[in-house]
Amino acid sequence: MNASVSVVCYKSKTLSNGENPLMLQISKDGKRKYRSLGVSIDPKFWDFTKNRLRPNCPNKEYIQNIILEKQAELQQRILELNSEQKEYTASTLLNNENTKFELKTVGEFYQSLIEQYALDSKCGNRLIYKSSFNSLKAFTRNKLDILFCDIDIDWLNRYEKWLRSKGNKETTISLMFRTLRSAYNKAIKAKCARKSDYPFDEYKINKFDTTTQKRAINKTEVLKFNTEEVKTIGKRQYMELSKDIFIFSYLCGGINFTDIANLTQTNIVKGRLHYIRQKTGKLIKIGIPEEAMRIIEKYANASKGYLFPILNSQIHKTAQQKQNRIHKILGKVNKNLKLLAAQVGVESNVTTYVARHSFASVLKKSGVNIALISEALGHSDITTTQIYLDSFDDEQMDEAMKNLL
Repeated sequence: MNASVSVVCYKSKTLSNGENPLMLQISKDGKRKYRSLGVSIDPKFWDFTKNRLRPNCPNKEYIQNIILEKQAELQQRILELNSEQKEYTASTLLNNENTKFELKTVGEFYQSLIEQYALDSKCGNRLIYKSSFNSLKAFTRNKLDILFCDIDIDWLNRYEKWLRSKGNKETTISLMFRTLRSAYNKAIKAKCARKSDYPFDEYKINKFDTTTQKRAINKTEVLKFNTEEVKTIGKRQYMELSKDIFIFSYLCGGINFTDIANLTQTNIVKGRLHYIRQKTGKLIKIGIPEEAMRIIEKYANASKGYLFPILNSQIHKTAQQKQNRIHKILGKVNKNLKLLAAQVGVESNVTTYVARHSFASVLKKSGVNIALISEALGHSDITTTQIYLDSFDDEQMDEAMKNLL
C-alpha cells in the first residue's frame, strides 16, 4: 500500500501564542504519523473542510511554499522506495525525510572519488579510478556529463565492443568493468544514483576470462639469476638492483615491489622482516635468509632512509611522490629483468611479480601447506592463494597422468 502525504492544522495542540501548529501527516497501512513543519497559524486562517490555507491568511505565499517543499520531498522519497521495492512504514519514511538525492554526472562523481582518494593518500585506488575515468572519457569522446541512469545494458555492450576494438585483453576489460561497477555502487550509496537504474544485475561481468596465466618459473631458473654474473648492457640503470630485488622478493615470502621500496631499518626486528602489506594492510612476519641479508647490507650506504635505493626520504615525502617514483623505477626494473632473463636463458616473461609467484610455486611443489604459503604471501583469503597456485599444476598433472598406463 502506498503512503499518502498531507498537511493538517493540528487542533489538538495550542501553542502559547494561541496558534495551532501545521503538521505533516503520513498515512500508510492504516497508521498515521505526524511531524511538525515548524510553522503555526491562527486556526481561523485554515480551511478545515478543504484542509488548506484560507485566502486571507497572513504570509500565505511563504507558508504555502514551505508546505509544497516538504510534501514534494516526501513524495519523492516514496517514489524512490517504491521503485527500489523497499519496505517502509510511516515512521521510517519520516525518519528518512531528509535523505535527499543529489544526482551527479558520471564525470563529476568520478572526479570526486579521485580527489578523495588523493586526500586520503590512497594512491593505488586513485590510479585505478583515474584509469577507468580516462577510459570512459575516451569512449564517450570526453562527454561524461551523463547520469548513471544513462549507463544501461546497451551502453555497456557498446563500451565492451569499443574496448575490444582497441585491442584490450580480457583482464583489462574486466578491470574496467569492475571499476565502473564499483563506482556505480558508490554513487548509489552516496545518493548520487538510483538503485532502480542499476544495470549490473543483468549485465554480468564474470563472463570475462580472467584466468591467471602461469607466471612462476622453477627453482633452477630462479637460481640462475643469483649465480650468473650480471653483465653491463649499455648504460642501463639499476641492472644489479633489478637482479637483487628479484632474488630478495623470492627469498622473503614473495614480497612485492611496492612493499620492498618502503622497507626501512625499523622493519628488521630480531633478524626477521616485519612489514604491513600495503595492498591488504596485513602484518607479515618472515625470516630473512642469509643471502637476503647480504643483499640488504650491499645497499646500506646507498639507500636514503630506506633499505633499498628506490625512494629518498628527503625527496619523496608525500604518498603521491612515492607512488610516482615507485611506478617509474618498477618499469625500469621489469625491463632489466627481461634482459637478464635472456642472458641466463630463461624464456618466460620475467617481472618482479614472477618472483612472488615462483616463491609460492616452489613451496607448493616442496609439499608446504597452502595455508602457510597464504600466510607468507599476506593473502586475506586462502582462496586467493589457490588462484595463484591453480596455474602451477600442469607439470605435476602431466607427471601424474603417466601413472595411468
